[in-house]
Amino acid sequence: MQKNSKRITGLAALALFATFFAGCGGPAPAGNSAGGVDPNETAAKVNGKTITMEEVDRAVKQQAQGQEAKLSPLELAGARLQVLQSIIEQEVMFQKAEKEALVPNEEEVTGEINKRKTQSGLSVEEFDKQMTQAGLNEKSFRESIRKGLAIQKLVDKITARIETPKDKEITDFFNSNPEMFVKKRGVRLAAIVVDPADSGQGDVTRNANEAQQRVQEVLGKVSQPASDFAALAREYSEDGSKLQGGDLGYISEDSLKQNFGEQIATAFMSPTFTVGRITNAIPLNGKAYIFKLQERIEKDENLTLESPEVRPQIQQMLVDNRKQLLAASYQAMAMNEAKIENFLAKKVVDNPNELSGARPAGSASTPSNTNTAAANSNTAPASNANAAANSNSNAKPAANAPAANALANKPAANAPANK
Repeated sequence: MQKNSKRITGLAALALFATFFAGCGGPAPAGNSAGGVDPNETAAKVNGKTITMEEVDRAVKQQAQGQEAKLSPLELAGARLQVLQSIIEQEVMFQKAEKEALVPNEEEVTGEINKRKTQSGLSVEEFDKQMTQAGLNEKSFRESIRKGLAIQKLVDKITARIETPKDKEITDFFNSNPEMFVKKRGVRLAAIVVDPADSGQGDVTRNANEAQQRVQEVLGKVSQPASDFAALAREYSEDGSKLQGGDLGYISEDSLKQNFGEQIATAFMSPTFTVGRITNAIPLNGKAYIFKLQERIEKDENLTLESPEVRPQIQQMLVDNRKQLLAASYQAMAMNEAKIENFLAKKVVDNPNELSGARPAGSASTPSNTNTAAANSNTAPASNANAAANSNSNAKPAANAPAANALANKPAANAPANK
């Protein structure tokens, strides 16, 4: 069964961004607020607290990954309005947290910043560089962390009264959703990933030669009889899965075929490829993967309530869904009670025909899909109640957890080599 352990953080998902940024590219000029507006201009007020255009454009820059200068005025206005709504929601919740005396002290903020820097796997210089690229400085970064922690404390307090589901409810859920409790034929894999590109995952290799040397070093270590693959993954892997000792979770046979290719799927599913074996380095999606076959499920298995993982997963899902609903409802009430003045929206209403849809010259290329460490570590200045409350709330119990890092794009079909 899948356990979604990722906490949803940062800006609320902005559906329109896919459209806004689909055709943009190239670096954005630094220093000026996008669109030529005064950064000190008031975008909105929440119970008298001013939100400036500087805050809005900083958030737009994080979401656009520096491509905001390539947006048309019409697209930029839409992006700003979407981001501003999230900032307003955050400010409303933060003010509630202030009233509840839940704002963290400076030591808590510093501790959280240090934790995120460590988890990023980047050097101090590289982290600061990427934070700057995301439009943040030390002061704005601390303020973002402070607000995020305060809102999380508020949501935790609000949702603390959610009770543990009774056994009957768990049983009823299981009986009404049998299709969710089938462990598909497939495998559980772990991997050590070596990335020749500097992709911000704590990489130490910067080119093909360095990557090849690291691969040979890793292969030498995993081939030793007493080697600990998980420990080596945590030490050498240049991928987010290193935090789980390289564990990629369960992957169904169909997913293996679709994402890894027929050869790899056939090799891993073959009884001759024994559990515990480790592959040579396999080039996938521009990286080198050294896999360990941790478990193979020979046939579909219908789980029962007595299966060790079933009851805890159902219980956690029901609790998380209730927390999400309660937090969202609380936020909706808080928004209704707040005095919100959205001056940016008023400007659009007053001047609907003044926004050009033409993009700047040379903006037709596709933007990079590289996320900065700062933007991905909850530095974005909005954190609504849904996001703060929900660590697993959207995760329905499933028998096979996808290998998110390995399956992000369909790699080449290279058969695993024997250890």
